[in-house]
Amino acid sequence: MKYDIVIAGAGPAGIGAALEAARSGLKTALIERYGCVGGNLTQGYVGPLLGKVCEGTVAEEIEAAICAKRGAVPDFEKAKIALTDMLDRAGVDVFLQTSVVGSERVGERIEKIQTAGKFGNISFEAEVFVDATGDGDLAVQSGCPYEMGREGDGLVQPVTLMFIIEGVDPDQPLLCRHEEDYTDLGDGREYLDLCHTACRTGELPENVNIVRLYATGRNTERMVNATQENRIDPLNAADVFKAEASLRRQIGKIVDFLKNNIPGFSDIRIKGSASTLGVRESRRILGRYQLTEVDLMAGRAFPDTVVHRANFCLDIHNPSGAGQSVHAEKRPVTPPLYDIPFSAMCPIGCNNLITAGRCISGTHVAHSSYRVMRICMAMGQAAGAAAAVMIKTKTATDTVDIALIRRHLIDRGVKLEDS
Repeated sequence: MKYDIVIAGAGPAGIGAALEAARSGLKTALIERYGCVGGNLTQGYVGPLLGKVCEGTVAEEIEAAICAKRGAVPDFEKAKIALTDMLDRAGVDVFLQTSVVGSERVGERIEKIQTAGKFGNISFEAEVFVDATGDGDLAVQSGCPYEMGREGDGLVQPVTLMFIIEGVDPDQPLLCRHEEDYTDLGDGREYLDLCHTACRTGELPENVNIVRLYATGRNTERMVNATQENRIDPLNAADVFKAEASLRRQIGKIVDFLKNNIPGFSDIRIKGSASTLGVRESRRILGRYQLTEVDLMAGRAFPDTVVHRANFCLDIHNPSGAGQSVHAEKRPVTPPLYDIPFSAMCPIGCNNLITAGRCISGTHVAHSSYRVMRICMAMGQAAGAAAAVMIKTKTATDTVDIALIRRHLIDRGVKLEDS
């Protein structure tokens, strides 16, 4: 099958790329291994949409379509409908239950990729390919180099299963968003102190010392971000099932902790949970530039900036234990506003492949900030815009005129330049 652009992965980054490419007039294919689009926005039960970017990106459109208000946890069932409808209306050809399994290169150019799934084996040819798989699957199958894990031991951040509880007393306002969100329970106890004690005594799982509770838009519900399995390789089948089994057990233990200790939570029950592991970190595909924590902390701008005014904390969930990797019971540091360059999205040695999302080129620490959904959506949109310019001008990632990519995004309404 022949397309202008083929995008692997229909999560936040892949959807951003597909919408921008199709709206730019490209014949666009979007390949997704699951049975619905959305990735962590649907299958992963991840919310709210974290991170900030400049005004005018596709992230605003997506959030408006799936959230009751900015900063709210998405309605995941609504998201399945809305995201599918957006892609359909844009004219994207979506191939569900289909995984990328191989790639054919000639020199530094991908000629075609192979997929397998419910509908058999399909080959795709395209002028430009985008890897939005999160794990960098297409890039690795195309021979691109990568790094994984932190320096020293190679461990990645722990995996999680998100879930929603219902049955909370509507008069109980308790929320807990981060490691310093201290809340008096009104009976002489403090919520985070209670969590830390329960972790030490075994009432909570040994790697869970904070049970984050987010508002869903319904005062009798909470989104729960707490389960955690360490020392897991999310690319290893045995490890993935080990984590799945452990985290499902952890959900029950966390619910019992809330029921037994928190006023207004005695009648809670599980409303729903993720259908796939929440993977924070795996491969980081090496690009022509590697984004570092020094860049982020300096709020660095780049000549080839395609994502502007990105912002989120250096959120490194401890790869080897509970809490954060630097300060276990402290809120992580937040860099100033920073930019992401196109060169960090261009894998070494493959000049018609663009990465978007958490698999772009960056260090373990820098990755912990840009891996979140609003920033990933903006990266996806930038990838779609770059593909449109590359095809129009018959150029590659190493020869394309960056000014034209930036102009394309600005014309689309993305505020890449400060007024």
